[in-house]
Amino acid sequence: MRKIVFAGILVLGGFLTAHAQCTTVSTLTENFDAWKDINKCWTAQQGKAMLYSSDKKIIFYSMNSPGENMYLITPKIKAGTYTLSLDVSDNGGETTLEIFSVNNTSDAKSYVAIAKASKITGDKKVFNITLKKDSSLGLKVLLNGVHQAVYLDNLSLKPKK
Repeated sequence: MRKIVFAGILVLGGFLTAHAQCTTVSTLTENFDAWKDINKCWTAQQGKAMLYSSDKKIIFYSMNSPGENMYLITPKIKAGTYTLSLDVSDNGGETTLEIFSVNNTSDAKSYVAIAKASKITGDKKVFNITLKKDSSLGLKVLLNGVHQAVYLDNLSLKPKK
């Protein structure tokens, strides 16, 4: 019994330690090339659809669930004004990208839109954003058709000077 309790404490301690290593950042540069799964400091919320890392990019895939709210949430970012740029494309149809400030990843009511929804056209997207307090960014993709996909790559967040 002691071994089981001790093993449980070690596993829990390891879990807490893994999440404690995710620090608040003031810049992000991510090309997703080394990702096999979603990075432990990021959060993927996919609903009944799929959000995953593959082919050196992040893929939002609707499967048979168009209209599902899908979010990729960054690590916590220091309050400030930033320029966010990213490459985003799709496989056709109507798709949009919206940026949110996220205070609590498990509470959708804490998500506040900080940039208007933007149609995905295959071009590099650039947003000027302001975070009033330390929070994460939520990248929300909306897919309106069955078997639609959006591909996200080369994300860069830099403080504005």
